[in-house]
Amino acid sequence: MSKKLFFVRHAKTEESSNEKRDFDRVLTNRGLQDATRLGKYYHSKNTKLDQVLSSDAARAYATAELIASQVGYELSRIHINHEIYEASVRTLLQLVNNLKDEWESVMIVGHNPPINYLSEYLSGADIGHMNTGSCAVITFEADSWTEIGQNSGDLKEYIVSKNLNN
Repeated sequence: MSKKLFFVRHAKTEESSNEKRDFDRVLTNRGLQDATRLGKYYHSKNTKLDQVLSSDAARAYATAELIASQVGYELSRIHINHEIYEASVRTLLQLVNNLKDEWESVMIVGHNPPINYLSEYLSGADIGHMNTGSCAVITFEADSWTEIGQNSGDLKEYIVSKNLNN
């Protein structure tokens, strides 16, 4: 059996300001378009997701909703996880290792740098800096998520939504 992880960095957001907490920043118009474009891309690939997990920060959850709506994933099934917001790589890896084994395809919507670092750690690939509205897809030959660790996966694609033409 194989497992597939979609690591999504939230789409483009408004700039930081003293008037608004970082947690509450929302997507810009471009961010809304990019997240929708990413969802349409995965819809065109007939992507089926068993679970979508998202940071509870406004920008991440909005990104998750837009992608999920495009791929036909029920929005009420998006699992919000506060730990993703300021997670360390170790915390994100524990989250992955604790996923239900019956889930084969999982999307995690979060933040840089940990989502970027974990993608590289698991795949051994040099992604560099994950752009906003991008997705690293990593596959694993594993029966259980507990088997997922350093260099255990293959980076199948790295997609930047603003570069898509759909």
